[in-house]
Amino acid sequence: MDMETQVPPAAVPAAKPRSAFHFHGNWQDFAKIAFPNLLLTIVTLGIYRFWATKRERDYLWAQTEFIDERLEWTGTGLELFIGFLLVLVLILLPFGIIQFISQGAVFQGKEIAAAAIQLLLFAMIFYLSGVAFYRALRYRLSRTYWRGIRGGSNDPGFKYGLSYIWKTLAGALPLFLMYPWASMSLWNERWSKMSFGPYDFQSDADWTKLMKRYLLFYLVPFLLILFGAGIGIYVAANGNAPDNFGIGGGLLFAAFAIVLLLGLYIFLPIAALLYYSKFYRVAVNNLRLGELEFEFTARSADWILFWLANLAIIFCTLGIGYIFLPYRNWAFFVRHMEAYGEVDLDAMTQSATTRAGHGEGLLDAFDVGAI
Repeated sequence: MDMETQVPPAAVPAAKPRSAFHFHGNWQDFAKIAFPNLLLTIVTLGIYRFWATKRERDYLWAQTEFIDERLEWTGTGLELFIGFLLVLVLILLPFGIIQFISQGAVFQGKEIAAAAIQLLLFAMIFYLSGVAFYRALRYRLSRTYWRGIRGGSNDPGFKYGLSYIWKTLAGALPLFLMYPWASMSLWNERWSKMSFGPYDFQSDADWTKLMKRYLLFYLVPFLLILFGAGIGIYVAANGNAPDNFGIGGGLLFAAFAIVLLLGLYIFLPIAALLYYSKFYRVAVNNLRLGELEFEFTARSADWILFWLANLAIIFCTLGIGYIFLPYRNWAFFVRHMEAYGEVDLDAMTQSATTRAGHGEGLLDAFDVGAI
């Protein structure tokens, strides 16, 4: 008689299907790039950071696998540097001159003219910020290769800059209550103008799915304001004299200080993370490329732990650990990405879109760039 225990097939757990995305990097290898980048950036007074960004992206893209093939970053540090110089000469320098003219108008007693110039300057910065977000995505897709195929867009993004202005203002005017609509609408518009290979991206994420999370974030400052107003009423009722407050008043002020600190440094950031985690999940889950559908699997707890770990690394290393954030951000993104559907490799021809000829100077100049 065979004494071996036979395990029924149903009792064997099914193997988890392999993710379409896989990240092969580790922080030790990245450190060999990050520390020299930091030293060279310091020695060159910041000039080397464009080449530092290029080296980091070379590594991160090369360690990212999608359907058994790794990505390739083909951008150069010189492109990023030239893009920054172009913005410096063609945009920031004229802005400086306009600012100087505005100050001169104030000294000459032409306050209305100065105010009009300042308003125009603000509108131009606002507009160019939107263009910067768009063109940075366009540039990064055009320098990202998979199986020799790249992405990009033929749209230069100037109309998107106008959408960025009016949608942001429309979302802000009713006490910022329509911010989820504005941000998701801009996401849909931005991605729907991009392509990879012969396929266009499609994005139709529903902003109404964000409202519960957004209202949670939205109410935290109001609750703090109401609590502060209650303290103010209590002070007024006691003749504004600290000696009249008594022990109860002192405890009340101590409670207010604690609640204020918790609200600003714990409750508000966590509420923001809860909203952002929902935003990113809804946005990515409604993004398509041809027959491919994407999913972002990170939940709120994942974001909170990720954020706390980043803070701990920065504080425990006295700020030096900041150089590892590009690695951690990219690894977090890739490890929580999924893709479903079919890829017809025979149909995946090279993109016919215009290859952006410069770096992210506009985004970098406004300090809103990211790896």
